[in-house]
Amino acid sequence: MTTKTFAEFAQRADYSLLDALRADPQASADGHDHQPRQVFSGHYVPVTPTAIPAPEYLAHSRTLFHDLGLSDELAQDDHFLRLFSGDISVAREPMRPFGWATGYALSIYGTEYIQQCPFRTGNGYGDGRAISVFEGVFNGRRWEMQLKGGGPTPYCRGADGRAVLRSSVREFLAQELMHALGVPTSRSLTLVMSRSETVRRPWYAPNSKSFDPDILVDNPAAITTRVAPSFLRVGQLELFARRARSQAHPEASNELRLIVAHLIERNYRQEIDPSLEFSDQVVELAGLFRGRLTALVANWMRVGYCQGNFNSDNCAAGGYTLDYGPFGFCELFDPRFQPWTGGGEHFSFFNQPLAAEANYQMFWAAIRPLLEGNTDALARLDQIREGFSEVMRQQLEEMWASKLGLLRYDAVLVSKLLQLMELSKADYTILFRKLSAIPAGIPEHHLSSLNELATLKESFYQPSSDELDRQWTQWLGRWRDQITANGHLSATSAAMQRVNPAITWREWLIAPAYQQAAHDDTSLIKELQAVFRHPYDAPSAELAAIYDRLKPREFFNAGGVSHYSCSS
Repeated sequence: MTTKTFAEFAQRADYSLLDALRADPQASADGHDHQPRQVFSGHYVPVTPTAIPAPEYLAHSRTLFHDLGLSDELAQDDHFLRLFSGDISVAREPMRPFGWATGYALSIYGTEYIQQCPFRTGNGYGDGRAISVFEGVFNGRRWEMQLKGGGPTPYCRGADGRAVLRSSVREFLAQELMHALGVPTSRSLTLVMSRSETVRRPWYAPNSKSFDPDILVDNPAAITTRVAPSFLRVGQLELFARRARSQAHPEASNELRLIVAHLIERNYRQEIDPSLEFSDQVVELAGLFRGRLTALVANWMRVGYCQGNFNSDNCAAGGYTLDYGPFGFCELFDPRFQPWTGGGEHFSFFNQPLAAEANYQMFWAAIRPLLEGNTDALARLDQIREGFSEVMRQQLEEMWASKLGLLRYDAVLVSKLLQLMELSKADYTILFRKLSAIPAGIPEHHLSSLNELATLKESFYQPSSDELDRQWTQWLGRWRDQITANGHLSATSAAMQRVNPAITWREWLIAPAYQQAAHDDTSLIKELQAVFRHPYDAPSAELAAIYDRLKPREFFNAGGVSHYSCSS
């Protein structure tokens, strides 16, 4: 049944988090809790969002609306627009008249931090501008809806609680592209902006080559509503585990147990038998999350995605992509690709498996206290933790084999390919898409390695040398031998094209979309939505001329395009 009115939408409300978990006992009764303060206990703080003035609709995800059974017309409904621009006064029963923000801890590569907390205690770190305003069941599935840029919360650390149009457009488009790519992710519901409220952020001057932002820019305030089965993070479990270890308050251990039980209920109940002892459910959770996290990172690398800042607080405990801030997609292939100026090489493209393992280490450490005294369950949990790197290796090997159309992983072949791609300055997406077309042409045209190499060279950012040509020709010959022995070459090409996208995220094509939106032109946002909806389909010649091409030279080392700060 299609939900057509706001009244019908409201009837979908079902607040499992608010019902199952505990509010901060020091929170205000009305949700007007917008000043930075320490939150010592409880799983969430009731907080009302701060509406942006004179909100304007920019876009909504037709794909997600369809998945949720929402009518497209609902996106233009006055009450719907007001709710998702931060005006929760439109809430009607059974909706709640307030939203909620959550605290979490921060770990970077397995090291606990409290310096980012203004109180240096860890009790002031959490959702500073992300406010959930709705949880409900649509077509049998539970979803939570969260405003990014919905105003300050007790965790805002003195900031304004807003998001700028630039970052909101990026997150809105990126989530739906990742979904279309088949990568588990939070989703995008709506995108709204205000011309009446601006916020000032550091950014880059036009044509800047600076590494760090070099000017301050006034940006229109915007809100994108992101949607997920839950927004529970590894960092949240970590916060409650830290409190349990230090016995921060009498209910600390019980609050840890409650949030882990809620994670199981929200994200893993279909796979975990509720009749099991809780200790066994926790062990099952550890194995399932390991599988999801390793598969997620392999998917990121398959499509060229780099999270940029994969801390424990940016790691969804449900095993999907969360927090599209300092992310980017690799164009010119570089294993050390890192789009975020504050990220460092430890969060670079090919280091993401190591970052994932560090986050899993914190997840393991957070749930371990729940098994205290149960030597059998602890042993099983520890065995799952010890197996992380092996499972990650298997996921990556299967991913590389699928990208190359191989029946089994060939370490030498893959290693040599990556070396040649780096030496040839190849475009990651274009090269693999070119490779994907080759098997189908072998039996019909008897393509030579020379012709195949000429095709691959269309993905190179620099002229090739004779020596590189020789090495490429040898590599292509070895690869051809393997896929030819497999047979079914047309099927091999088709399978490769299902995992190697034809369209990817190219920042120099996204920047004009948010720049134009600031001047009341959303046509490029809508075009990108349409192009990103089917990223594995070969684009028309007209679209390929725009979206399936090498990065122009002027955008290399361009501030805000080739690299950017997290000024959002």
